[in-house]
Amino acid sequence: MKLRTSASVSLLAMFICTGWANAKELRLSHQWSSKDVRHQVAQIVADEVQNSNVDLEIKIFGSKSLFKPREQYKPLSRGQLDMTVFPLSYAGGQRPAFNLTLMPGLVKNHDHAARLSQSPFMEALEAQMAEDDVMVLVHGYLAGGFVGKDKCITKPADVQGLQTRAAGKSFEQMLVGAGASIASMASSEIYSAMQTGVLDAANTSSASFVSYRIFEQVKCYTPAADIALWFLYQPLLMNKSTFESLNVAQQDALLRGAAKAQAFYQSEAKKQDAKSVEIFKEANVEIAEMTPEDFKAWQEIATETSYKQFVESVPNGQALLDMALAVE
Repeated sequence: MKLRTSASVSLLAMFICTGWANAKELRLSHQWSSKDVRHQVAQIVADEVQNSNVDLEIKIFGSKSLFKPREQYKPLSRGQLDMTVFPLSYAGGQRPAFNLTLMPGLVKNHDHAARLSQSPFMEALEAQMAEDDVMVLVHGYLAGGFVGKDKCITKPADVQGLQTRAAGKSFEQMLVGAGASIASMASSEIYSAMQTGVLDAANTSSASFVSYRIFEQVKCYTPAADIALWFLYQPLLMNKSTFESLNVAQQDALLRGAAKAQAFYQSEAKKQDAKSVEIFKEANVEIAEMTPEDFKAWQEIATETSYKQFVESVPNGQALLDMALAVE
């Protein structure tokens, strides 16, 4: 009897170990710290998959430990990476249409951003992603603002002659139109560039301003508030073939996690702006506000630079822009 019991335990142990050994692991990469909202979005999906017991595990590589921030889309499309939380405009070089996901003044507020994510405009972008073997699991937009190392930035004249960082091509075009010089870099590089004098000003998301402690390097912060010029689409993406290779239970677990993460993302995105203001104030950074007149001045420059160049240089650019502008 003891021998049978011992044999049964051994067989059970072998079965469990074999099950663990056969569990599929997905690699998820992003550039932020574990405290950032975008890491939390990834963690929600990973936790749901883990708790579903479907022989699937998501291993998260944060803080740009696996791939450089701007270099994640290509390995994702090639199946060398399974998942990423990624500012889509970073892939604007491969897919110029993606530059529309960081177009000045295109997104009015967080609720409008959520409607854009569920619109025919986004479906058109997702069709382009599918051609690259990429799919969206979690939609998400974050708002952002400006920081100035030595001065406040609210209107176009404030950036004249400054070395400035923007997250994407369209914002860079607008800033150049306002008289700024551009230094292109990922948001994770802003701190050191400010510290070494490479940058005079920058814009990025409220979450990144906090996550990367930019408040330690600047004099003034113009946050996203009732008026926000800067919105960037930053979804959780997955290699499409990898998703399709999973069994139904694994796919369902991922989709459940994605639904929870998206609800959290949309709710938390609204909180990030106010939270960033509190943190910058605590660091004794001056807070500036953009007026409706300032916003209109930026829009006028964007129309003559970013919008115009997008339509002229992107195949089907006017149709895509019209689709985005049609979302109320």
